[in-house]
Amino acid sequence: MAFINETFMLHNDKAVQLYEDYAKDMPIYDYHCHLDPKQISEDHHFDNITDLWLSGDHYKWRVMRAQGIEEHYITGDADKKEKFVKWAQALQNAVGNPVYHWSQLELAMYFGVYDLLTEDNAEEIYERVNQYLKDNHVTTQSLIKESKVNLICTTDNPTDDLHYHDEIKAQSDFKTAVLPAFRPDAAFKIGSQDFIDFVEKLAEITQPIQSVESFIDSLKQRIDYFHGKGGRLADHGLERIDYEDFTSEEITDIFRKALSKETVSDFEKAQFITFVLNELSKAYADKGWTMQIHFGAIRNNNTRAFEKLGPDTGFDSINDQTNLAYNLNHLLDMMEREDHLPKTILYNLNPNYNDVVGSTIANFQTEPGIASKIQHGAGWWFNDTKRGMLRQMSSLADQGMLMHFVGMLTDSRSFISYARHEYFRRILCTYIGEMVENGEIPDEPALLEKLIKGICYNNAYHYFGLIKEENNQ
Repeated sequence: MAFINETFMLHNDKAVQLYEDYAKDMPIYDYHCHLDPKQISEDHHFDNITDLWLSGDHYKWRVMRAQGIEEHYITGDADKKEKFVKWAQALQNAVGNPVYHWSQLELAMYFGVYDLLTEDNAEEIYERVNQYLKDNHVTTQSLIKESKVNLICTTDNPTDDLHYHDEIKAQSDFKTAVLPAFRPDAAFKIGSQDFIDFVEKLAEITQPIQSVESFIDSLKQRIDYFHGKGGRLADHGLERIDYEDFTSEEITDIFRKALSKETVSDFEKAQFITFVLNELSKAYADKGWTMQIHFGAIRNNNTRAFEKLGPDTGFDSINDQTNLAYNLNHLLDMMEREDHLPKTILYNLNPNYNDVVGSTIANFQTEPGIASKIQHGAGWWFNDTKRGMLRQMSSLADQGMLMHFVGMLTDSRSFISYARHEYFRRILCTYIGEMVENGEIPDEPALLEKLIKGICYNNAYHYFGLIKEENNQ
């Protein structure tokens, strides 16, 4: 029997039934990813598996480095076949790593390759898959359609003009909704050159920015712009959750110091981050947006590698922090007190904080008519693994309502990373199936159908409300 088979990751009889009856054929609601809207708009054709599979994938790059493979074959300009063979050499030794599962699953799902990829068969599989790409004219849009994706929210800088989203929307033969999501990370990098550069670019497309008030107003102008293009989600990638009280005079002085390239202290940075999140949350709440916060990554830790290769090349890791419970509760409470806490999804990268996040979220489920307004987001990055997914769902079930969980997100730049939804759904069915078989969840078909289909798709559909009713399952 092939390694990737009908019962892959389905470890009990009930799991098989739940998957076959409820999860298998559900579409995908990809409310957070890093796919390139330009490639979607142009329906980019992939004619080489190395470009599709290895380009930009820092998960795979880390595995290759752990194998001792030279950087020349990872991010360098080596021949594409040589890169693929080196990847196969690393993959065959990656058993136990979730990348091993993802990779074999991707080969099986998208190219019908059920052979285990090894250094010995790498060249043969390389040629076979490349021929498949050519014969079937595999493109970004064909992969999205094959994956049954009904909606995609890309990740976009506030200064982007979003014209590719306009082009996608005008393509009547492509039915997947592709919407922008507002990602103002640079607005929080107070005290850095990145912040100054961002302010200057923001000013070019909005208005002169000479005060913190005009800075916030310019950000809100861009939120209006995104809203006009169909955007209804914002995302924030923060190293940590900060909360510090502030006065308007203090924020004015911090902003002035930053633009003058004077030193901004860590305490002042925390004050400014608190202020900006609070101001943005007002706009999100006013427009009915969902605020996402991904926190807990410490980035670019290898200085030599960063200087040579730049950011997002596989040298990031899980962060820690003190006073998370205090900071997170006070941050949300500030927004709640002022009556502008929007729908919010919190994703913590450090799994040690799952119960802290889960118990905090429960403090702010206070808006009638919205089921689980504040969400504990799916395991992401270092946690979109079997262990990470189970820890997140178990904590959510302990502290809140698993029934209302909006489910998996892709969080990837790869057009075949939709295999992660398949992986998640199989793990979900095993998790629920085990509880059913242990008598911890009633074996009631209507309840189980609602639970599985909800987490796979329907909860996100209702929570975000971004596409037509006809797409509901």
